[in-house]
Amino acid sequence: MLVTIGHVDEKNLTGSLAGLRVLDFSTTIAGPHCTRMLADMGAEVIKIESAEGETMRSRAPVRSGCSTAFGQLNAGKKSVVLDLKSPAGLEAIKKLIVGTDILVENFRPGVMQRLRLGYDDLEGLNRRLIYCSISGYGQTGPSATLPAYAPVIHAASGYDMAHLAYQPGRSRPDHCGIYHADVVTGTYAFGAIASALYQRERTGRGQHIDCSMLESMLTLTLNEIQWSQFEVAPAQRPMFSPVATSDGYVMIAIASEKSFQTLMNVIGRPDWVIHPLFARYSDRRANWAALMDGVEVWSKSLTTAQCLAALNDAGVPSSAYRTVAEALDDPQLAHRGALAEVEDAAGTFRVLNPPFRMSAAKVAAGPRAAALGEHTKEVLAEVGLSKT
Repeated sequence: MLVTIGHVDEKNLTGSLAGLRVLDFSTTIAGPHCTRMLADMGAEVIKIESAEGETMRSRAPVRSGCSTAFGQLNAGKKSVVLDLKSPAGLEAIKKLIVGTDILVENFRPGVMQRLRLGYDDLEGLNRRLIYCSISGYGQTGPSATLPAYAPVIHAASGYDMAHLAYQPGRSRPDHCGIYHADVVTGTYAFGAIASALYQRERTGRGQHIDCSMLESMLTLTLNEIQWSQFEVAPAQRPMFSPVATSDGYVMIAIASEKSFQTLMNVIGRPDWVIHPLFARYSDRRANWAALMDGVEVWSKSLTTAQCLAALNDAGVPSSAYRTVAEALDDPQLAHRGALAEVEDAAGTFRVLNPPFRMSAAKVAAGPRAAALGEHTKEVLAEVGLSKT
């Protein structure tokens, strides 16, 4: 019998990865995003930090010495301080590895090997270890050792120039402030780890996962990958661009024949459904500027709210342009319990839960972001060591 979430006592659910232990050597965003997802799914994630603390601990906003940027990426994890260059630190890691299921690191290729903590160094201690390396270009190859952060990968992958092609009249690439490459790569790493766990159930063996930010970022340019190989006539106007209203803009996504036909009825031009310039997709694309100019004759006569009311009533995909703050106040997010409250030493703040729900497993951010080294004594005591 199918059991829905409505018939399950959510308070008694456990995470689907409960019982797994993760050693998290990662910093900044891509690796911590991956390991926070593992923590959200119930795994015990032990974040290994230096005495100075992970670099994100100083990122704004900082309240009373606590960064919510750090807390957002590391909620639900334990914090252990170790000197990885010391014999005592190395000994501690090797003892912990014996009972560890997953290791995640995003140092530049070669760093973990120099610390004698590479996959080849550790697999002999634990054949079931799943070891995930996240790097800019992959672990091998001519670019492997190049330093890379998300903005560099955006440029290197062609993403920035692809995005620029949708901004008519501009030749300078956009500034970078939203780090797609980090989030996408961290999510791919999470999926690869889940796959490796499934494979381990059948083989009894772990493996090394090599996750490339460059390749991850390229997956966002699906159309452009094909257009780079085969000639496609560009549209006169980007197909998905702001549509002006009397007091702002809306996004209207005409992505199917049904949405096109419905929109034409909404704007009072049902005759355009069979018009020779617009009836077929290929003709419509070639005359996209004329089509959208006609849509804006209608939209400019209405406010944004009036446009959206008409479009939503008809089932045309559309939205106002909102700030993140406005989006976070959406009643839909409240309905789904999309936001969790996390506590640190300075108080509380909100973070997103994973964007999926499971009918028989708990999916939620951990309630606390650990202080630096908060769990060092506890974790080391488990393997018979004192705090180093």
